[in-house]
Amino acid sequence: MRSSGGLRLPRAAYPLGLSVCLLLYVAYIKWHWASGAQALLSITEVASGGRGGQRTRIPPAMAPLSHQAFYGIMFDAGSTGTRVHIFHFSQRPGETPTLKRETFKALEPGLSAYADDIEKSTLGIQELLDVAKQDIPFNFWKATPLVLKATAGLRLLPGEKAQKLLQKVKEVFKASPFLVRDDCVSIMNGTDEGVSAWITVNFLTGRLENPGSRNVGMLDLGGGSTQISFLPRSEDTLQAAPPGHLTALQMFNRTYRLYAHSYLGLGLMSARLAILGGVEGQPAPDGKELVSPCLPPSFRGEWEHAEIAYRIAGQDTGSLHELCANRVSSVLHNQVHRTEEVKEVEFYAFSYYYDLAADVGLIDMKKGGSLLVGDFELAAQYVCRTAEVRPLSSPFACMDLTYISLLLQELGFPRSKVLQLTRKIHNIETSWALGATFHYIESLGRQKSLAS
Repeated sequence: MRSSGGLRLPRAAYPLGLSVCLLLYVAYIKWHWASGAQALLSITEVASGGRGGQRTRIPPAMAPLSHQAFYGIMFDAGSTGTRVHIFHFSQRPGETPTLKRETFKALEPGLSAYADDIEKSTLGIQELLDVAKQDIPFNFWKATPLVLKATAGLRLLPGEKAQKLLQKVKEVFKASPFLVRDDCVSIMNGTDEGVSAWITVNFLTGRLENPGSRNVGMLDLGGGSTQISFLPRSEDTLQAAPPGHLTALQMFNRTYRLYAHSYLGLGLMSARLAILGGVEGQPAPDGKELVSPCLPPSFRGEWEHAEIAYRIAGQDTGSLHELCANRVSSVLHNQVHRTEEVKEVEFYAFSYYYDLAADVGLIDMKKGGSLLVGDFELAAQYVCRTAEVRPLSSPFACMDLTYISLLLQELGFPRSKVLQLTRKIHNIETSWALGATFHYIESLGRQKSLAS
């Protein structure tokens, strides 16, 4: 009991029976909060809907009087690395959750690198699990869902190899103290990756809180795939969308119809291989050197992609940028769908979009910033001209910038379009992981509501 600092009554003024009741009540309160996870509302009950949504009823004695804490752990098994995102949420009953903080750690290489030696994959997974154990209070462990979603790296592997890797991860997860369900490990559908990233950026910018606000679009460029997602307002966009480019999403008791698509093989690393003339998952015939007009004329070296080493070289045949643009255009020809409405939607771009822009000084390395789509083209022209006369820190700079510039234009973005580039919003990573965590928790809540 907390004293208000005001008038105190003499102890003699308390009847014996009231004193006993007060002692019992204080003892109950101490036991109640010491129980931690036992007194904690389960994750599925906390997040099973937004405002006005269906949620499991909390007994009056258990109803929290203030914000209730809960956690979620999402492993992102990408093509170039494995990352763990540990989210700490807070929520008042009947309200949309708020995100208090995120703990993030990444390891290289990606999970797919262990396709031929799956036992080695467990070391990195265990190291990242230890981060979660240190970050989350132990009395929350049993109620915290643990999930791994793999992206393009595993989507590009033969099915049997990918499944063996996932089964090994699941074994490690099952031995952990966290909440692990049968669907805890999976290969993420490319469209779901884009949708989850859309949830993340709109949640962090507050657009999901206000149904009347204009949502923002999302552009993600990974190593093996690239995604675009936005909420169309034009009927023309809905009518013209090819099969597989529209998807329905339930989030915080609302349904969204999104334009969302993932292009497998058009992530930056896979695109490099295509531009070089290689084939995904196959070494060059007889170790043949891959020659490309997108590499500096005097360059010769090796490049490794998906555990395969390639011998690569530039060619001295004229204007580097012009020849590279022609080569990139041939790779992108008829590979992506162009939408007119992207001109009118505010877009956030991250991953390799951010990294390449920061590398050449278009945005601040730590803070990010905004730029025009045409800035990528200007940077490509400058870097390609420079590469013709002297070595660069990366032999791929001309190729990568040219690819990004032409990819955006193929998607329908004019050179004058402004993009927001960021790694974090409110100090939270702008990846698909947060959106996927929300989606997973909400699905658990709906399943529990239906079961009850």
